[in-house]
Amino acid sequence: MLTRNFVFILIGNVILGSAMPMLIILGGLAGAFLAPQEWFVTVPPSVQMLAGILVASPISLFMGRFGRRAGFLLGALTLGAGGFLAVVSLLYHSFVLLCVAHFLFGVALVCINYFRFAAAEAVVEKYRPQAISFTLASGLVAAIIGPELFSISKDAYGPIPFTGAYLAICGLALVGALPILPLKLSTPNSAGRKAKRANLFSVLKDSAEVRAAIAIGALSQAMMVLLMTPTPLAMIWCGFAETQAADVIRWHVIAMFAPGFFTGTVISRIGALQTATIGMFLMAVSAGMAALSLDLVNFYVALILLGVGWNFGFVSATHMLQAAVSDENKPVVQGANDTLLAISASSASLISGIAFVGIGWQWLVLVSAAVALVVFAGMSVMGLKRQLVGGRT
Repeated sequence: MLTRNFVFILIGNVILGSAMPMLIILGGLAGAFLAPQEWFVTVPPSVQMLAGILVASPISLFMGRFGRRAGFLLGALTLGAGGFLAVVSLLYHSFVLLCVAHFLFGVALVCINYFRFAAAEAVVEKYRPQAISFTLASGLVAAIIGPELFSISKDAYGPIPFTGAYLAICGLALVGALPILPLKLSTPNSAGRKAKRANLFSVLKDSAEVRAAIAIGALSQAMMVLLMTPTPLAMIWCGFAETQAADVIRWHVIAMFAPGFFTGTVISRIGALQTATIGMFLMAVSAGMAALSLDLVNFYVALILLGVGWNFGFVSATHMLQAAVSDENKPVVQGANDTLLAISASSASLISGIAFVGIGWQWLVLVSAAVALVVFAGMSVMGLKRQLVGGRT
């Protein structure tokens, strides 16, 4: 499995992916620093996720035509440009420019997210589930680097907070482009052009596996973002320090990616749908733990369970989608999948900010727990029906 291309993919994913946990922290905090109104604090991360809605399909088609390497270089470029604009926004106290910067971050993260599909394409078929889960697991290193880099750099530029952290993201973009340059994946061929003519609705109509994979991925993403986005704000407003919030996010991101070392094996043994169902149950328990109290340990436990639950759901959905789609349809279907992921994440981010200010943290997590339990029940029934009819799981 450790081919030359796969190793470069892992390295690139670690370096560029280190920006993701930093942006989880920076989105709400920098938004709160520059927002003209209290309600606007989660607008920058919401705009960042909105970018995914607009660019996921075009970038997938771009990669289908020009190759993964070109798409990942585009991601590094937009990541660096976003970091530069964010620094300028803080220097000139421009909330609008901060939102533009986070839009570019959203474009970059969409490109980076396609590493998981590139990993599956870089190995032989029998290793593809492990390649996907190992690529996500490589984010474990990013989970350690990102928050630590935030803590070191956030006050590096004197009286203007967070400027140093955004400059550090510029550095990650520059270094992260280096392992992408020697990538030699298959050259673009007619698959990219055929993808433009592929009938997405026909694929969805004919394949229940594709529909299930897209739905599971979107639901897992929405539940994770709904609870994760307001967590740093909730902790700070409860009296905890920024460094404590960063450490909770660190462990959350570790929990998101560390299970990747064995999630592929779990899927092979019990099936993707059952693995995703367990993940949704863990997210329901996570919300319940967050509702119990505002103690620091509850924030840690809740965000760790949330990360593990997301991993089970997201890896399962990615595996189901990769296995169910033909090569010529992959660019258009993967683009549609990541567009829906971005829609669900952006909506959840915006709702979380409004709900956090409007009804408070504890009501937000209680509602989240109820929603997760309903989805868990639905997925359990789906899995039972498939077992009764002998269908794939």
